Amino acid sequence: MKLEIRTLDNSYSEQATDLILNIQQKEFNVPITIHDQPDLAQIESFYIEAGGNFWGAFINGELAGTIALVKFNEKEGAIRKMFVKKEFRGKDLNIAQLLLEILISFCREKGIENLYLGTVNILKAAIRFYERNQFHEIQKENLPASFPLMNADNVFYHLKINENR
Repeated sequence: MKLEIRTLDNSYSEQATDLILNIQQKEFNVPITIHDQPDLAQIESFYIEAGGNFWGAFINGELAGTIALVKFNEKEGAIRKMFVKKEFRGKDLNIAQLLLEILISFCREKGIENLYLGTVNILKAAIRFYERNQFHEIQKENLPASFPLMNADNVFYHLKINENR
């Protein structure tokens, strides 16, 4: 089994959208549609040109997981689109961990010191994953004013990058 992680551009929009919507809608019944996520059709302009990035993990050429970084000001970024297909989850392949580590090292290179994310309280495994990786829960009102909120999110986390690892 060959695992490869690479930056995604607009040519991967359809694959990324399929993976993410399947997990959101079918697996977890999160009430979110493609219309709530126009960024998926504009990976390059929304993520990369703004100073962030969008990565995909491929197993034998199949998109198995994604993670994205929205840089929303000079020293701060938000994690978005952190999804791994059910059959590729877990410690064996460690895809989520590898994706997160690539994103954090990208932040270090780019001088991003604070990382934030929003998730949904029903995603218990995701929440445990972030907490294991030193993210601390914060209240919505303590997010930076320019944090790009998603309507479905109701739990928020922060990581101060230089304090960890």
